Amino acid sequence: MTSRERVIAVIEGQRFDRIPVYGWVRANLDAQISAAFGSADAFEDRYAFDFAHLFGGPRPFAAEDIRALREANGGVIEPAHLLDVPLLDPQDEAAYDTLRADIEHHKTRRNRFVYVQTPGIFEFLNSYFGIENHLAYLLLYEAELHEVYRRQAEWNRQFAMNCLDLGIDMIHVSDDWGAQTGLMFSPDTWRKLIHPYHKITCDAVRRRKGYLSLHSDGNVTQVLDGIVDLGYNVVHPYQVSAGMDYGLYFENYRDRFSIMGGLDVQTTIGFGNLDRLRAEIERVLGAFADRGLLFCTSHFVQNHCSIEELTFAFDLVYDLVRRRSAAPRA
Repeated sequence: MTSRERVIAVIEGQRFDRIPVYGWVRANLDAQISAAFGSADAFEDRYAFDFAHLFGGPRPFAAEDIRALREANGGVIEPAHLLDVPLLDPQDEAAYDTLRADIEHHKTRRNRFVYVQTPGIFEFLNSYFGIENHLAYLLLYEAELHEVYRRQAEWNRQFAMNCLDLGIDMIHVSDDWGAQTGLMFSPDTWRKLIHPYHKITCDAVRRRKGYLSLHSDGNVTQVLDGIVDLGYNVVHPYQVSAGMDYGLYFENYRDRFSIMGGLDVQTTIGFGNLDRLRAEIERVLGAFADRGLLFCTSHFVQNHCSIEELTFAFDLVYDLVRRRSAAPRA
């Protein structure tokens, strides 16, 4: 199987030759990886990564417009203020040049499955409101937020369509909702204010037969059924360290979505405990040996992780997935 075929087989619940592997390693460890391997690309080739997380494309708002808005309002942006700022054109062709080059590198030349980071609703707008203010606005400015979210969702939809046109395999929506024990807001608030505006993009991607993945840190157990209803094929990271339960997944959701994750940056990699690291990698790969897992880090590996520990982890993963794929199947 090619890497891309392997990832699609996992997402579709079909037979595959081995668990696909990837890792979010570039953001914090690029210099260390480049010193040891020559480049992050060489690292990804060494470990035969099967999929790739791409970034790029236009921004929804001009930085100078946001800066002027902050200055005009004492540094605080409220929902009604943001409605006065025009959205930039998602059809700006030049803004997609980086994505085109990355698709060529990963998908065309290496047959990897490629997915692209796209804005969510809550997380993305935190960068303008601030998370504490945004949580308060959910209660204070519901009517205005509906319009802010609707505008953002329509922009997100068009961005996603343009990415599919370029050859992106999966639209990856980044929208952190979870804290360490549950949602940052009530499930009712999620259903009323978040779900409808994810649905705009999700429905459009599904009509195009594209795949959908959701990134949300923290514990989102309370809205797993809603995530399924939206049509997400993949959930990242399904954070067990925040109280999510693989047992619940195996019992209720294994046939409804795949998990991208398994290597937790909050508890497992980057802490110098190689015995624990080995045990966790072996446990997760064993639990998901036959289906359901796109093995990946739960987030960007942090810069306190040594290059020795990083290579230990991916040497182990590389060997284990191939050894298990070679074992006779019952």
